[in-house]
Amino acid sequence: MRPAFAGQELAETGLGKYVAWLATRGRRFDSYLDLWAWSVEDLEDFWSSLWEYFDVPGSPGTCVLPDREMPGASWFPTARLNYAECVLRAVDDPDRPAILGRSQTREPVELTFGDLAEQVRRARAAFQALGVRKGDRVAGYLPNVPEAVVAMLATASLGATWACCPPEFGARSVVDRLAQLEPKILIAVSGYTYGSKAVDRTSELQTIRAALPTVTDVVGLSYGIHEVADAHDWTALLAAQSADAPLEFEPVSFDHPLWTLFSSGTTGLPKAVVHSHGGITLEHLKLHGLHLDTRAGDRVMLMTTTGWTVWNCMVSALMVGATIVVSDGNPLHPDLEEPWRTVAETGVTMFGTSPGYLMACRKEAMRPGDRFDLSALRTLGVTGAVLPPEAYDWLYDVLPADVYLNSMSGGTDICSNFISGSPWVPVYRGELSGPALGSDVTAFDDDGLEVTGVVGELVVRSPMPSMPVAFWNDNGMERYRAAYFDTYPGIWRHGDWVTVSERRSFVIQGRSDATLNRGGVRLGTAEFYNLVESLPEVQDSLVVHLEDAAGGPGELMLFVQLAPGHEMGADTVNALRGVIRKELSPRHVPDLVAAVPAVPRTLTGKKLETPIKKILAGAKPDQVVSRGSITDYDAIEAYIRAASKTV
Repeated sequence: MRPAFAGQELAETGLGKYVAWLATRGRRFDSYLDLWAWSVEDLEDFWSSLWEYFDVPGSPGTCVLPDREMPGASWFPTARLNYAECVLRAVDDPDRPAILGRSQTREPVELTFGDLAEQVRRARAAFQALGVRKGDRVAGYLPNVPEAVVAMLATASLGATWACCPPEFGARSVVDRLAQLEPKILIAVSGYTYGSKAVDRTSELQTIRAALPTVTDVVGLSYGIHEVADAHDWTALLAAQSADAPLEFEPVSFDHPLWTLFSSGTTGLPKAVVHSHGGITLEHLKLHGLHLDTRAGDRVMLMTTTGWTVWNCMVSALMVGATIVVSDGNPLHPDLEEPWRTVAETGVTMFGTSPGYLMACRKEAMRPGDRFDLSALRTLGVTGAVLPPEAYDWLYDVLPADVYLNSMSGGTDICSNFISGSPWVPVYRGELSGPALGSDVTAFDDDGLEVTGVVGELVVRSPMPSMPVAFWNDNGMERYRAAYFDTYPGIWRHGDWVTVSERRSFVIQGRSDATLNRGGVRLGTAEFYNLVESLPEVQDSLVVHLEDAAGGPGELMLFVQLAPGHEMGADTVNALRGVIRKELSPRHVPDLVAAVPAVPRTLTGKKLETPIKKILAGAKPDQVVSRGSITDYDAIEAYIRAASKTV
């Protein structure tokens, strides 16, 4: 265990200031869990306090939550606000940097808060001139560049709805997502540079344009050597707008659609998850201001593309006056140290990344704290997968001692976290420190009873403002209900296995639909990966359990992408089986250990556990996954061949 925010007093942090503010209003708490209990028991008081504390522009209305029933809870039904106004409200210094852009396609770009407001004003006027109105949809095919932030904020200011796909997505994946929304305009690039390689997306963009008949205008962003033909030029379009066009913000209802995020889309069309102006504003003020301790003048860099919910969370750091560092291209070019190099060069105070990247650094015995000046770094945020216990040991050995490690878990579904660290909670090795404020998260057994100390389903018992307003075109909310509420009526089931300790820290075991249950002993796939991928001969892995309908042990298959220089001989197979037998469970020694060329993943980085399982159970690959929605589609054939050799 390490203290929260070592070297700092709670009173110095955003959470500490909020707690002190609550005390002036007669609400006093002796511990974080006391504060959390109030936040989930008195939802109305907690969320309305955030509106007041963060001085959200607009009107909260006369009611907070008339009904707690899920799904369908209606938050602040008479409120009026606009997310873009919350981002662009006056800051104490318009010359403070708002966005630092780093790219392998062009030279660095810097926008101050004054520059950002001016570009949003011009983009807003341009969109209006192109016919965009409240309720319309604006789509992006854009990398993680400042222009994407400008376009999103201009869209939000009009009360239109934003959606974006990164240009590394194939045409089919983009069309599957954006066509659902019937967008009015498309803002796009026709290529980019990835490391030292120029990537031409002209053909993909042509296919996308042809498949979106509702698009009346295309706005092209000239990006490096890449130009978009037959389109308005972004720079010229903004420059042509009148200097007198005001920067205004359309007041919208709390639940008015702000942006649409998409599920991985490995089966059928991706779910289009609609988030609201109000829900995102309050949730992200809480996330940054209280949990991540993001402060005015801080610099925030999250390793993400525009297609992942983390991008949206990063942009919201602007709401508390922080600078965001956006980067495009190959994040590991020219080498694995590049993200740390950028953190040092830009003075990042909050760096967000994935367990996969950190474990790769650990495997290479990197010592970023010795190699780079990380003196500005205060928080390391980790999400996207499970962070193994040994990663905690390594990070606290190689980073400055006062860096706070915040391992979090949430998702696209709420565009935030259910579970998170905070300045008032210690860091526990191998665990997520506690439930996020306002998140009534716990574990249920199969009978819907709360459990501690054993594996259960991660559930949320009370509504949160950033739960989706809806899925796009989901008449009657049938897909929405099936996604979250089909197992425990009125209770959100997230689809993760989790263990909750007596002190309310959490350990995520992996997706509940990919659990390995043999002989009554249930293991999460994350436990397999933590162990197997720590071995020097393993670069990546995927494990699948094909259950036996007759009640037998079924078949457990471990697929391994070997590290360079290693082969899958008998010694390697025996070593893998031996370490699993010793460190995990004799019942979970795999029946098959096979080498594969790659581990297919969704375009947001999740391993294709359930789709591969369905394919190995007999489904045809093209009925389970879309080629354009995953990486390494061609590697699937190797899994089928290997599995066919089992008895």
